[in-house]
Amino acid sequence: MTSSITQLNQMHQDEFVAAVGAVFEATPAIAREAWSQRPFTDVAALHQAMVDVVSVMTQAERLALIQAHPDLGSKAKMAEASVQEQAGAGLDRLTPEEYDRFHTLNQSYKAKFGFPFIIAVKKHTKASILDAFDQRLHNTSEVEATQALSEIMQIAQLRLTALVTPA
Repeated sequence: MTSSITQLNQMHQDEFVAAVGAVFEATPAIAREAWSQRPFTDVAALHQAMVDVVSVMTQAERLALIQAHPDLGSKAKMAEASVQEQAGAGLDRLTPEEYDRFHTLNQSYKAKFGFPFIIAVKKHTKASILDAFDQRLHNTSEVEATQALSEIMQIAQLRLTALVTPA
């Protein structure tokens, strides 16, 4: 269900969290904290408030946020937004060979970095995701943690844009 910025600004905290709490995968606490920064002038201000919450999280909390994301192309249970995003890139219709490749890459990535590969799927195709996997597997853990958080911020922005109706 979509809401306007005006409606979001008028919501009680629990309503607000129900409306935008899923923007950050399995981490509604970000919306709960951002609520106190109302009123938001627009989606960009709301997104920035949420980014600010993430920026003051401990390293362990940021790692938990990263680890809350599902493997790409997985058949595991995931948030509805993730299901839709992955379907939009065709990750719900993988051939057996593609599924095996995604599974192998997911396992290699998690073994190296300790968290799932994260990419703003809405901006990619299956091919570009696989290319990014191959490239990013050569990065250091520090580079990948930073990249994962950057991708999470992009995902959150895309999700908020879909959830918040223009004024």
